[in-house]
Parts: sequence; C-alpha cells; structure tokens
Amino acid sequence: MTVRAAWLLTGPPAGQTRTDTRLAPLGTMAPEGELSTRDGVIAGGAPLLATGAGPMQVQLGVGRALVQGTTAQGAYPIAVTAPETLTVTDGDAQNPRVDSLVLRVYDGLFDEYGQTAVAVELIKGAPAPSPVEPTLPASSLRLWSITVPAGASAGTGGINWASALADRRRYTSSYGGIIPRGWGTDFAGAYDGQYRDVDGVLERWNAKTAQWETYRPPPKVETATTGFSVASGYTLNSYSARRTAGIATLVLEVVRKGARLDIPATGNVNPDELIGTVPAGWRPFADVELPVSDGFGNGSARLYTSGTLYLRTWSGNGALYNDRNIRTAATFVLP
Repeated sequence: MTVRAAWLLTGPPAGQTRTDTRLAPLGTMAPEGELSTRDGVIAGGAPLLATGAGPMQVQLGVGRALVQGTTAQGAYPIAVTAPETLTVTDGDAQNPRVDSLVLRVYDGLFDEYGQTAVAVELIKGAPAPSPVEPTLPASSLRLWSITVPAGASAGTGGINWASALADRRRYTSSYGGIIPRGWGTDFAGAYDGQYRDVDGVLERWNAKTAQWETYRPPPKVETATTGFSVASGYTLNSYSARRTAGIATLVLEVVRKGARLDIPATGNVNPDELIGTVPAGWRPFADVELPVSDGFGNGSARLYTSGTLYLRTWSGNGALYNDRNIRTAATFVLP
C-alpha cells in the first residue's frame, strides 16, 4: 500500500497500521477553528510533486499531507510512500476542461461509501469554453489542476504537461509553526500571533484587525559611554551614544584647554579645530552639522563620515576660553 492514512479504522482489508502511524504526520497541527485543522501539504523536499508520465498519464510523487473532513470527523494525516500514476480521461471533442488531482479520504463511519481507505484521485471537470476547476467531494485536498485540451488523447499527442499542470498545493505545519508560501496564501489566520512566510517575508496574524501584517522584530538598541577619542587641547567630560534601526544619537561634552581663542566678526574658526573622533560603527552616512555651545557663546561643528569632529564657527567677535565646557548633540543616519 503506497497511500497511507492515520486515524482510520484498523484491520483488514484496509485501515490504519503501525507503519501508517509512523509515516503519517501526527501531532497538533495548525488550527482553523476550535476543532478544525488547516489541511495542506507538509513541506520538505518537493512533496507530492506532479509530473507527466505519458501522453495522458500524470504521476504524483511522494510526500505527506493533512486532509480535513467535517468538524465531527477531524483531520486525517496521510503519507504517499511511492509514486502514484493515474490516467487522464480523453478530452472533450468541443471544449477544454480542468481536472483536479486530489488526495481523498473514505471513512465509512462518516460517509455513504462504506469504505475505510485513502486514495489519489482525478476529479474530472466539466468541459466549457472557459472551464473552471471542479468542486471537490468532502474530505478531499486539491494538489494540482490539469487543463485538458479539447480532443486530447494519446493518439493526438496527449497533454502538454509543461503548460497543463497548475500547482494547487497549499501548505500547513504543526501548531505554532510558520506556514510556508503555497497556492492560496490569502487565507485568514486562526489565532493572534500565527505566522506565515510569503516570498521570504514573515507575516503575523493580527486577530484584532483580522489581517496579516509584515512582522518586524523589536529593534536592537545599543548604547555606549566610551570610545570617543578626544583631540589634543581638549579633555572629555562625558560621552553617550545610542543607536537603533540605523539611527544614532550622540551627546558629547568636552572641556577646552589652552589659550583663549578670539573669534573674528565673521564667526569663522580658522583653521577648523579638531575636537575628537567618533569610533567606528557610530559614524554618519553623510557629513553632519552639529550645534555647539559653552553657555556663553555658540557655534557649529561638523562630524565627517571619517568620524572626525571639527569646530568650524563660533559667535562673531566672541572668544573660546580655557576650561569652558563645550556641549553638542546630534541624531543622524548610520551607513
């Protein structure tokens, strides 16, 4: 037996065996309601991959899945342990149709078929000028759809499998797991904090707003109180730095040492006076102008991408005095 299900009635000629239980995906799976489970394929490798096996034959590869019955039935874990080959019925003489390749569970305790079995089946669609996928019977999971052209048969060359197969595999996972992208990603979440992966973007279900939201983890915050290298002629009073999500804030206070420096009416400090150097990792993406003050006069400094901080201007006709505390602060974008 190559299509196996767990949680079916045991015993001959069909039903659950110990091997079935070992191969089938057991455990608490992703919910869709209080007692219902999100059915779908279990990711890993290329599960339940469909390929053409002849002009009118399709082959389903190995894999595992979950098929949800009614709420009263619950969900059936299934494993396909060897490739299954099925023959597609010849095409209609006038119109194309769409068939669906499915996993189907028969459980005589709940349906009218009197069987205890699981199977890979082709559900035939209705021919039409613009055909649609067929409605599935209960306890079925659509895996692939096949467009069957009008008049297709083995004698006319069969089906062009490269264009005829449409992937309808949707995925599920264990409870709390991240559901991979698959066909039909617009499903609603079942609980606040459920996650899914959509083309490499992690999304979280917000039950309050009933929508998927791009998930961004809390930004990492880093702080520093050391690392600023003070220049000759200054001593460091205090330095603090904080960065988060590519934005840095620096607060700096230095004490000027040295002879009084008189400032001309134009306010230029000529040449620019080096105050110190900001450590690597805390330097701006582009040069930044910073306000500076000692409480009596004020001016501007320039923080370069190299990390050097230069005093450039001061109050016109003012002066820079020995032992004055010069303070500055800035917020800027990191590289």
